[in-house]
Amino acid sequence: MYPIFDENVDSTVISPLRSEANPLVYVETPLHPEKLTVWCALWAGGIIGSYFFKNDEGHNVTVNGDRYRASITNFFIPELSNQDVQELWFQQDGATCHTARATIDLLKDTFGDRLISRFGPVNWPHRSCDLTPLDYFLWGYVKSLVYADKPQTLDHLESNIRRVIADIRPQMLEKVIENWTSRLDYIRASRGSPMPEIIFKM
Repeated sequence: MYPIFDENVDSTVISPLRSEANPLVYVETPLHPEKLTVWCALWAGGIIGSYFFKNDEGHNVTVNGDRYRASITNFFIPELSNQDVQELWFQQDGATCHTARATIDLLKDTFGDRLISRFGPVNWPHRSCDLTPLDYFLWGYVKSLVYADKPQTLDHLESNIRRVIADIRPQMLEKVIENWTSRLDYIRASRGSPMPEIIFKM
């Protein structure tokens, strides 16, 4: 049985400027810095992704239920069919786009009772980052490397993310999953009490 873990990692405001020449000048400034939204699935044998959320024009967009379902249907399921995975379980976090009724129905159609998710057949606490390998390993590991050369553009950042994720070897992921099972064993033995700080060894 191989678990596959999923994870996913804007707008502008027009504000008046004080000007003696023309007090009606408006300058459009970003409300938030531009960003990328990347999704990956992780299992002991590899990583499926990186999948970047973009619109039809190729511009970066945030995730919503429709975009998430499209990524599952058009990217993840076809990629998964190329992997040698038997008896897989799909675990996801509690993000709204992940747990919308239409999304859960799509995932149940794909994975049946082997879906670990809030509102899924196997309920999963929505704030359980210490039990989710993408949270306690992947995103921190990727971030520690992708900013090393101080990317100045989103294209450069995206290229770094793709490279770092592609360089992760299955041996490292096997250790990640061993660590995950140790965490689950601790939670079972302690009947769900908080985990002490766990040092993750590679």
